[in-house]
Amino acid sequence: MKYGTERTVGINKHTINRPLWHVIQVSGNDFMIRHIFRRFIGFTSFTLLGLCAPALVFAQADNFNWDSWILTQVEQHPDIVAAREQMNATYSLAEARERPLYNPELDTEYEREGDSNNYRVGLNQTLDIWGKRNTRKQQAGFSRVAAQQQYKFAIQQKIAESLQALIEWQAASRQSELALQQETQMETLISLVTDRQLAGDLGQVDAELTLLSFSQRLNAAAQAQSRLRQMEARLRELLPDWGANFRELPSEIPENLWLTDKDFSNSPEQTEQWLNSHNAVVAARAEWELLQQSAQLANLETKAEPTIGLNAGKSGGDNVVALNFSIPLHIRNNFNAEARAANQEALAAESQYIATKRRQQYSIEASQASLQEFQKRYQRWQSLMQGRGERSGSLLEIQWQSGDLSTTEYLLALQQRNEGLAAGIELGTQFYLARIDWLLQTGQLKTTLQQLTQ
Repeated sequence: MKYGTERTVGINKHTINRPLWHVIQVSGNDFMIRHIFRRFIGFTSFTLLGLCAPALVFAQADNFNWDSWILTQVEQHPDIVAAREQMNATYSLAEARERPLYNPELDTEYEREGDSNNYRVGLNQTLDIWGKRNTRKQQAGFSRVAAQQQYKFAIQQKIAESLQALIEWQAASRQSELALQQETQMETLISLVTDRQLAGDLGQVDAELTLLSFSQRLNAAAQAQSRLRQMEARLRELLPDWGANFRELPSEIPENLWLTDKDFSNSPEQTEQWLNSHNAVVAARAEWELLQQSAQLANLETKAEPTIGLNAGKSGGDNVVALNFSIPLHIRNNFNAEARAANQEALAAESQYIATKRRQQYSIEASQASLQEFQKRYQRWQSLMQGRGERSGSLLEIQWQSGDLSTTEYLLALQQRNEGLAAGIELGTQFYLARIDWLLQTGQLKTTLQQLTQ
């Protein structure tokens, strides 16, 4: 990820090979002013070079499998552990649905009649004559699909959340670095203004304006540091290894993740393919089909199923063999209300599936449009800002020192420049976030991650 610009320095053909402070025309012969200005320019050039360089906070480990690491971190998160156990619980319930519906019953009877001991032992079995077990088997299959897709979607969401946190942490690091550099620059500027004021080059108003501007920089630095600490805490919550071993881990997301040209497609066929394979859509369809089977099972429950039994024993000294038959009479309750409710739930699930698919379709369209806009602007910003971030600071210094800019104009120009650099960081951040969101909406996030090291 590159938030900054390329390293190009220089002012013009006459000054590029000369020390910058030799070009400045300072009124008077105050050696201290020249010395402070020399330190200020040197510091500005150094910090700008650091700011515009790529953000490589931690070194990449040799042969580090980045996608495996992030997936391992996600799978260790308690939310994903809970989702996995919920999937396993659904699998167990699906296994139960595939088992036989009715167990045999042992029936015994004993009585004493006069001098005779009468007894009887038998087995009863309810018969599944309407095929309820087959319906339950289909329920089991659909419930497995729904549980698996919901778990996969939870993985995708947690990966996206983790990557977004990494992106925002890197942006917060850059903003914090920029704010601290600006704070230090303002401290140096205050020293320079004070010395120039003593030399008679600047008045009290210039000093007051500089102090007010410094107050703004202090506030900006505090907010940037606070944001950075918040994002570090967020990463420690999302990535279990971040807190203990983050010094050994790579902070840079592989550049291949941001390649977008080959991904975009406006064809309805491609969008339909993304839709039909998206975890949330597949899970919603499986839930609908599951409730359809539940409705069918509820309709079967309105039909009575017989129970037959065979028993044998003795009665009055004689051997007895008997055949039993029983069937419920659905007279007082025919269970039609339950069947009607199940059918209504299936209709609701169908509408929910259609709504999920429709919502996902427009989410894909919106995320793709957003990504294209941010990519276009970010690439434009990169091409326009090559080297300008460094040159603008030096040129402003030269014009202020030579008297072409008043202190008020100089501070205003510095503020605009700082806002421009911060806007560049924010623009890059939004581009990366839009890329992650698009991969999530199209269901390609995990697949894309796994392809990074292939």
